[in-house]
Amino acid sequence: MSSAVPASAAAGRLPALRWQVLLKPVVFLAALAPFLYLLQALFSGALGPNPIDALTDQTGTLAIRMLMISLSLTPLRWLLKRTWPLKLRRMLGLFAFFYAFLHVSIYLFLDQQLDLGAIWEDLAERPYIMAGTVAFLILIPLALTSTKGMVRRLGRRWAALHRGVYIAGAAVVVHYVWLAKGDLIEPFVYLALLLLLLAYRFVRMLR
Repeated sequence: MSSAVPASAAAGRLPALRWQVLLKPVVFLAALAPFLYLLQALFSGALGPNPIDALTDQTGTLAIRMLMISLSLTPLRWLLKRTWPLKLRRMLGLFAFFYAFLHVSIYLFLDQQLDLGAIWEDLAERPYIMAGTVAFLILIPLALTSTKGMVRRLGRRWAALHRGVYIAGAAVVVHYVWLAKGDLIEPFVYLALLLLLLAYRFVRMLR
């Protein structure tokens, strides 16, 4: 009996293969596009009278959006019963760290100009900055251990370490909710999404 795949079935798989080959580059460019826009806006003077505040706000928003999307990919994989969402999880998690790194760097170098006294005062007097700092400190080891080599090296400890992303997500949402002034709709959307993701993961664990 021949084990060859029928021509019709093979032809049917080709569009799916092409789609999956294009998926990561397209998502990569989509995730990078806001950074390129910010660079263009900065050099063209389109960020308004206070570009440092605009950069801080927008990089922070991009960081939390990328983090929420990356956290949504595992439940999406369970719901769709497809593996392609997992192919994007590490990349989008690294983009979340990238925008968080920009956010923190702009605050430290451009806003506070590395004035350690002023930074320490902000940490002591503004709880939302402490929450954001906790989130960023958690994301650092997650980014550093995101390679396949580190996954093999750490074994089961890798999964335990990377569950900390939910703590980082909670700290980021708290940071955003405490920071928001007036319009709380978007921060509470992120809070509701995080609670939904945690509830869904808890139900899966029970099952």
